[in-house]
Amino acid sequence: MRIEGINAVVTGGASGLGRAAAERLLKEGATVTLVDLPSSNGAAVAAGLGEAASFEAVDITDSESLTAAFDSAADRGPIRAVVHCAGRGKPMRVLNRDGAAADPDPFETVVRLNVIGSFNVLRLAAERMATNEPLDGDRGVCVLTASVAAFEGQIGQVNYASAKAAVVGMTLPAARDLASVGIRVCTIAPGTFDTPLLAGLRDDVRESLAATVPHPRRLGDPAEYGALAAHIIENGMLNGESIRLDGALRMAPR
Repeated sequence: MRIEGINAVVTGGASGLGRAAAERLLKEGATVTLVDLPSSNGAAVAAGLGEAASFEAVDITDSESLTAAFDSAADRGPIRAVVHCAGRGKPMRVLNRDGAAADPDPFETVVRLNVIGSFNVLRLAAERMATNEPLDGDRGVCVLTASVAAFEGQIGQVNYASAKAAVVGMTLPAARDLASVGIRVCTIAPGTFDTPLLAGLRDDVRESLAATVPHPRRLGDPAEYGALAAHIIENGMLNGESIRLDGALRMAPR
């Protein structure tokens, strides 16, 4: 599907991978609605990106407000593409340092955000895309975001790795399910990227993370994520795939 002239939604669009995806789609000629938390600087980011960008303050686990955000985005035209980047983790282990079983709340919270949130975005996007007229063979394209943690979760990532593995797990059945209405679904699984999440780390820690990447031996550039998201939208044969974007990284246990 050509990007020029389409209407797209990018969640987590105020920063990091989401912002990079929004910038790439805007550069290619799309109009983009950035969706992010009310506490984010999404309104300022959208204003800085120009008239083709707008912002909706939403918690993606709140179906009612997310529905309203999609309705608002659809006022700008048929929603053709969604790039879903909203999500985060919280360190936890199975047992606490004293040997007691961990509190399940951090597990439930991370799974709710990353799994239920992803499904909310997917189902509400698909509902609107299914009524579109086909464009270059597609009614719509949904790009989800997982993580290499889905495949090699580290110690302290039991909740995050489980959640991202679920996103990978929903990709193929969702693509098969939505094939009948002409909607493609793919997932990007990034490795270690130079996002605001890593910006606060000491230089030596950032350097050690970069050194674990076989080639190129550096942190990923969010623009590289944006480029892949754009390519997935444009390439009609990409469907049902979870694509690692990690420089051949395989995560160590810790």
